[in-house]
Amino acid sequence: MKKVLSVVLAGAMAASLVACGSSSTETTKAASGDKAAETTAAAAAASGDSGDAASSDLKWKFGSQGPLTGGAAVYGTAVVNGAKIAIDEINENGGINGYQVELQTADDEHDQEKAVNAYNSLKDWGMQALIGPTTSAPTIAVGAEAVNDNLFMLTPSGSAVDCTNTANAYRVCFSDPAQGAKSAQYIGENKLATKVAILYDSSDVYSSGIYESFASEAQNYGIEIVDTEQFTADSKTDFSTQLQKMQASGAELAFLPFYYTEAALVLTQADTMGYKPIFFGVDGMDGILDVENFDTSLAEGLMLLTPFAADATDDATVNFVTKYKEAFGGTPIQFAADSYDAAYIIKAAIEAGNLTPDMSVDAIGAGIEEQMKTLSYDGITGSGMTWDEKGDVDKEPKAVVIKDGAYVSAE
Repeated sequence: MKKVLSVVLAGAMAASLVACGSSSTETTKAASGDKAAETTAAAAAASGDSGDAASSDLKWKFGSQGPLTGGAAVYGTAVVNGAKIAIDEINENGGINGYQVELQTADDEHDQEKAVNAYNSLKDWGMQALIGPTTSAPTIAVGAEAVNDNLFMLTPSGSAVDCTNTANAYRVCFSDPAQGAKSAQYIGENKLATKVAILYDSSDVYSSGIYESFASEAQNYGIEIVDTEQFTADSKTDFSTQLQKMQASGAELAFLPFYYTEAALVLTQADTMGYKPIFFGVDGMDGILDVENFDTSLAEGLMLLTPFAADATDDATVNFVTKYKEAFGGTPIQFAADSYDAAYIIKAAIEAGNLTPDMSVDAIGAGIEEQMKTLSYDGITGSGMTWDEKGDVDKEPKAVVIKDGAYVSAE
């Protein structure tokens, strides 16, 4: 049995700096006529001689994709930005097994057909591993294509169950069922409420999946669901009827497993009614402070299940948040942190498998998949992260609360 590999983020970066400090920072890929030189460099890297590897132009090629335009752009932009921060750090610290990393991004507009087109454009560029896609439907569509190439894909935030249907697909975030179950666990163990009302989008697989798992798990934590309300994609602007019923139910907490755009409307309408329970959301709620024309004071006290808190004081999080603010001018949300971790997780698996970029996409994918079976990773979105045979991550649930217009740890 393989020994479980434990990789601590700061330690991994420091080790890379020591082992690969002489890596080249050139960005031109070696010409096809130099294949023999590339192979020689790869062999040298595998034997521990990073000096020869650094002298070649051979590089790793990572792709990242998500909605960079449109209504879900806040998520895709965060994922791409998080990956950029990680790749810059990795290259500064010597690359991966002595080779620098190139990152190419693509906009899929949160559309399945365009997501496949984005994947193919990255594939034509020479992508060897994918940090993405960002949202669930594109992740499922791309997974069906990528499995034919056995190209390894690690979605930071694709949470639908089917996102990891294929052997080459893994995720950093909780799956929808896990988010529902972990939310019930967190609410129950922290004694936030015993009576809960739920509002969810019955037309959306993300929202419905979280609701169903929460409902089935709630009783195990002494939670009584006193009211359940629904809306659909065709009726998501007026929530007054549902909110009135939730208010009348006497619920101490309102569970809202859907996206921040609708949540902003819900909080605004609840305020006009004087309805002020504890509002509790999940990762799709992350981004509510950036909704245009939304009075963010209405989100004061809102809690959401997320493994990342930008105000955390550990060195790794402080480093990431500082660099993110310097580069992009804003505070990173969970999606950015998930993507940052994703880049380092792929790095850890490649190093554990002693892989090199002259290998085929299929061989690289098989090598990473083999290492993921035993990998344990400490990152900014969780410690001791491990993955099951389905590609789902296991880590402890955490929550943040909005206080004074910012996300802070609820612990």
